[in-house]
Amino acid sequence: MTDPSTQPPATGRPTPPRWYRWTVLVLISLAMFGNYYVYDCISPLADVLKAQLGFSDSDIGLLQAIYSIPNVFMVLIGGFIIDRIGTKKSTFLFGVLCFIGAIVTACSSSLTFMATGRLIFGLGAESLIVAVTTAIAKWFKGKELSFAFGINLTIARLGSFAALNSPTWAASTYEHWQTPLLISVGFGVMCVVGAVLYWGLETRSERIYALGQAGSTDKVNFKDVLNFGTSYWFIVMLCITFYSGIFPFQTFAVKFFIEAHGVTRETGGFLSSMLTAFAMVFTPLFGLLVDKVGKRSLFMMFGSLLLIPVYLILAYSHISLYVPMAMMGIAFSLIPAIMWPSVAYVVDQSKLGTAYGLMTMIQNIGLAGFNLLIGWANDYSQASAANPTGYNLGMWIFSCLGFFGVTFAFLLRRSETGPHAHGLETITTTSK
Repeated sequence: MTDPSTQPPATGRPTPPRWYRWTVLVLISLAMFGNYYVYDCISPLADVLKAQLGFSDSDIGLLQAIYSIPNVFMVLIGGFIIDRIGTKKSTFLFGVLCFIGAIVTACSSSLTFMATGRLIFGLGAESLIVAVTTAIAKWFKGKELSFAFGINLTIARLGSFAALNSPTWAASTYEHWQTPLLISVGFGVMCVVGAVLYWGLETRSERIYALGQAGSTDKVNFKDVLNFGTSYWFIVMLCITFYSGIFPFQTFAVKFFIEAHGVTRETGGFLSSMLTAFAMVFTPLFGLLVDKVGKRSLFMMFGSLLLIPVYLILAYSHISLYVPMAMMGIAFSLIPAIMWPSVAYVVDQSKLGTAYGLMTMIQNIGLAGFNLLIGWANDYSQASAANPTGYNLGMWIFSCLGFFGVTFAFLLRRSETGPHAHGLETITTTSK
């Protein structure tokens, strides 16, 4: 059977064949793999930083929060940069920043120096995610978009899985705080390598294929941001509440499992990595499902609903830890598989870099704020192995975020079943 994607468009040049598109996806996702590893290398190291360097939970929260703080401003600028210089140049630029940040983080035991490295890494990492997301939308819109996003996230989260399980496969390195960070530098190289490989493939495609552009350099301005519709803003608010309940939890998850539930670091790392393991398997499948049946906001309501009881189960019950982590893993697979590609349906393609940049900027407000808030809550409640109930305040905060997530997903569904719908509930691959 002939792949319809290879048929010549009006320009007379063929669009990229399916195998070429998927090769691009895999190679650009290597940059995301390295990005995710470097981000998650702090969590399994938290108790070591506390024991060897005297860091408090607030200090550890700062190391994650400072990653997000500059992106409250930078990532929107990154979106404009992507729309102006294109995805291949911006992916390389941001990949280099990620690599430099990983190096600086590993160089010194000073909290200030280490936080500076995380800041540099954050400047590149979030904008790199925006660039990769924009590139995938350009290569797959109108095709297997949600499935492609799912595959991208699966490859990226392999980086998280490797980092969170490093206490198992690199157990001896945790005898000293610096060695795991040096390993993260090695994985940071992939941010640059993936960007270079993608640049080469897209440059070749521009010569022989007809490929849509992700942005238009003269059309992006702040007025465009103000004109994004209500569906876009409901997706953004769901984004901030969802990720604020996931990533700040993971910042302290290994330490929480060790001190509140008495597990080993290896077990704690594996429990935290269950989110990633579920996501690697189910995100592409959920993406494929919604490509076939639609009902995107309805699925996101279900995913948000799963999060509400998870943290209270972790705090108050004696149910196996694998049960609430599996519930969280399903939500962590379902919502991102739908949420990010949904933006491509509600925002004009020429503004995608800006739209994803703005969405990621607001997401980072939540990540910065809640990493600091949970660190403060743990210190305020004196959370420790001697006082495991001190973690309960943070668990209540996370549970409330699940409630707000359900609310925004409901409002999105109401918007997308009304007269100004963009097709989130109805567009399927079979309807094209």
